Amino acid sequence: MDSLDLIQTFREVARRGSFSAAARALDMSPANVSKYVAALEKRFGVRLFNRTTRKVSLTDAGQLLYQRSGPVLELVQMTEGEMHDRANTPSGRLTVTAPHALMQSPLPELLSRFLVRYPAVSLNLNVTDRVVDLADEGVDIALRVGQVPDANLIVRRIMLIERTVAATPAYWSAHGEPQHPRDLASLRTLTAFQPGEAPRWPFIDGTRCFELPLQPHVETTSMAPLVTMALHDLGVIYMARVALEPHLQRGALKPVLERFIPQDVWLYAAYAQRRHNSAALNALLDSLEEAFPHQGSSLARMPMAREVTIRD
Repeated sequence: MDSLDLIQTFREVARRGSFSAAARALDMSPANVSKYVAALEKRFGVRLFNRTTRKVSLTDAGQLLYQRSGPVLELVQMTEGEMHDRANTPSGRLTVTAPHALMQSPLPELLSRFLVRYPAVSLNLNVTDRVVDLADEGVDIALRVGQVPDANLIVRRIMLIERTVAATPAYWSAHGEPQHPRDLASLRTLTAFQPGEAPRWPFIDGTRCFELPLQPHVETTSMAPLVTMALHDLGVIYMARVALEPHLQRGALKPVLERFIPQDVWLYAAYAQRRHNSAALNALLDSLEEAFPHQGSSLARMPMAREVTIRD
């Protein structure tokens, strides 16, 4: 028997001064009420009630338990109510991780609208290109570009990421536009890779996929500074088109090699559990599904996001 059930039964008897009246109030048999009180007395090793044929009253130990258990039960009941609210009404704190590149996408605007829509939700946004362990670091949702090779995570495919190779018109004028990815070997490349990774850019030639090894002029662990460097005529970048769109539209950057760029990279939302997610987490997942498929003409139209489990 649960300790809380025992204490709630004990308190009902104490309030009503009768085992039978407590049984009626709790929709239990008098025998079960007596069994619960006896179990509690056995657990504590003290008698809780003075019993006569006409009256039931609290012992000194029973008075102490009655006084001390009230605030505890109130706290438990209040917490239960809050837990039900978290399950049904978006509220509480969400921890989300996303790579730096998404900070130049519609994501910050989407998160802003989400927080306005659900003012009881607060956000901890961890912006990092590092692969975060959701369980170890208490992350509710990880937004990741590319496959998520963790079979323990539930993954929703959110948006197709269109990528672009680009540099300034001045850079192309000075060094010539490449006609094939191999022509990049003679040009300065600006790249972002994690420590220990070999810098490579993926391409496709007809049906053949290949990776081009690079000798970068600039290599960083974050995409954030590369656009600024490219705009200063320092070299060629390869990244999500959504991050470059304003510069492409005004002609500050010019795309090349478009037919050689594979368009098979997706934004995924990864989370740890399929069941018993908070209402806030489910609301954010729904907002991602609703918003990302309709972001601008530069993004390929995608079907409604579907839930998949990524296997090794």
